[in-house]
Amino acid sequence: MEIHDAIELLRDAVGDGTVGGVWADLGAGTGTFTRALAALLGPGSTIYAVDDDATAVRALRALPSMPAAHVIAVKGDFTQPLVLPDIGDAALDGILLANALHFVRDAGAVLGRVVERVRPGGRIIVVEYDRREASRWVPYPISPSRWLDLANGAGLGTASITATRPSEYQGMLYVGAATKR
Repeated sequence: MEIHDAIELLRDAVGDGTVGGVWADLGAGTGTFTRALAALLGPGSTIYAVDDDATAVRALRALPSMPAAHVIAVKGDFTQPLVLPDIGDAALDGILLANALHFVRDAGAVLGRVVERVRPGGRIIVVEYDRREASRWVPYPISPSRWLDLANGAGLGTASITATRPSEYQGMLYVGAATKR
């Protein structure tokens, strides 16, 4: 996926007028969605790009500096309590989980723990697959209806699907967003 495609996919989920703030991109991979989020949040924002894969973290650290946002690459497992440098336990303005939550067997428990790191009124955004069978690449599929149930169970309000697009691999890609109550 190209950066401009990722920006358009995330645009409505991030929301108009959302600028700056401190976010985390959990399961960031090599940074496609991190860069898209940076472009949408704009100058003054900080994004912690977290991934458990050392190769991905090296790629994140090698990203060219972005005038739109300060990106900090962190090696870490988002299924465990989240430790971010410099901010300790401070609440985040938002969290993005792009193509990440479907790797977690107990997505509800992990989402509940992740939501604890977001301030009231903050955003949680997921990018997941619809109409995709379990596979090595998507071991625990999360359909849009399951996303809505997970968001409700995690104490999130106003959960919705903000965008869809055909996946290059199989099925549909969708963006789910919710606000912490």
